[in-house]
Amino acid sequence: MKKFGLWLFVLFSICEIAYAKVQLPEILNGNMVLQQNTLVKLWGKATFNTRITVHTSWSNKRYTAQSDASGSWMVLIETPKADYTPRYIDISDGETVRINNVLIGEVWFCSGQSNMEMPLGGFLDASTQGGNESIATANLKKGIRVATIKRAGAHVPQEMCVGSWKVCNTENAPQFSAAGFYFAERLNQILDVPIGIINCSWGGSCIEGWLPREVVKDYKNVDLSRAELSNKRNWHAGVPTIMYNGMLKPLMNYTIRGILWYQGEANVKEHACYADRMTTLVKQWRKDWGLGDLPFYMVEIAPFEYAGKGEVAAFLREAQYTAVARLSNCGIICTNDLVYPNELKQIHPCRKKEVGDRLAYLALNRDYGYKDIACDSPVYKGMEVQDSVAVVSFDHLSGFSSYCEYTGFEIAGEDRVFHPAQAKTSYRTRTVSVWSGQVKKPVAVRYCFKNFLLGNLKTNRGLPFAPFRTDNFPSEAN
Repeated sequence: MKKFGLWLFVLFSICEIAYAKVQLPEILNGNMVLQQNTLVKLWGKATFNTRITVHTSWSNKRYTAQSDASGSWMVLIETPKADYTPRYIDISDGETVRINNVLIGEVWFCSGQSNMEMPLGGFLDASTQGGNESIATANLKKGIRVATIKRAGAHVPQEMCVGSWKVCNTENAPQFSAAGFYFAERLNQILDVPIGIINCSWGGSCIEGWLPREVVKDYKNVDLSRAELSNKRNWHAGVPTIMYNGMLKPLMNYTIRGILWYQGEANVKEHACYADRMTTLVKQWRKDWGLGDLPFYMVEIAPFEYAGKGEVAAFLREAQYTAVARLSNCGIICTNDLVYPNELKQIHPCRKKEVGDRLAYLALNRDYGYKDIACDSPVYKGMEVQDSVAVVSFDHLSGFSSYCEYTGFEIAGEDRVFHPAQAKTSYRTRTVSVWSGQVKKPVAVRYCFKNFLLGNLKTNRGLPFAPFRTDNFPSEAN
């Protein structure tokens, strides 16, 4: 018995020693970028009821925390002004863990489905325009770091997820989110500070997958039993709540500057409720992060010939703009001009650099003080009918790019039948006149309001006009 008791003591001691070393989530690893000039959270696991000490290379301060009964701990540390100096952080409960090669800069969180996920190296059936050049020159982008979160579903909120920070080089860059990388590249170029991107995306995911159970349970058209009955073998993008639990929740302690969102394709058939759910998602994420009114910038889903009725995507885009209009500190970029005619059936259009640039223009204008950078596409404001001509006005209109033969316009009379229309711009009145010989008494105008209809109306800063309709005719897809 004495020998047995001794072996138990030795085994217990070994287990204690093995677990004594502080355990960190994978997102808190070497190469990470921390948000500058603020308080950031560090967290992890340790032996229960243990004092944790944190020391940073940029400060003489010592930060302490106490692990709770489950071994969880968290500490807030101050970060300095951004620069390119590699730093380190020591975290100890008696045995020190060091996080090396830390940069201080700006951190942005990217999420959504496959168009956000789409890497610089492209997909097997879709290329990223300019991606190979960006990969070839990646070694020059020393101020960019990217953490790509591995797809993981879960029934309940998790504490940990898989995904570590990678430096920008030719080996790592092919796997970087293209939209996220080009956003980071533009910010890095203009702000001249390190930029960190956390890419937490899942191709084909529906918006309900990124919301918690307590929200989704009230959605009449969502079957929560799919989440309850699913497991690792059959988790897929259409299962509700699992991305929120398995990928998003473990990251909400990480201090970020803002959020970029590229999603909606998976919800085109549920466009009628999308604006409400998008509004809920933004509010929920801001609440969960606890960082106030975080900037939240969306990407309009691109033209694509979806099966079925020809307007489902147009109504989804309308819902995206409706959600943005409801929310503070929120914006959206238009992508109608970023698709080539031969991409009619390509749901992953190749021009991700312009997507990243336009998202960066939003952030630069609204969050970093570059007010002279144009960032908002003109959106429909109102319409007047003058004889057989509809005169349309817009918000966010600075001017027009040129006088030309405009495409993408349609006009309808009282019969609600839309016909291709001609259009003419007026810089003096900042309006667009629309007409057709087939419509004598216009009642409605539409611009690029189909699944796939490309327009060429742009501002004098080169930003496309957002797709719109002046009517409130019900969707044929309802």
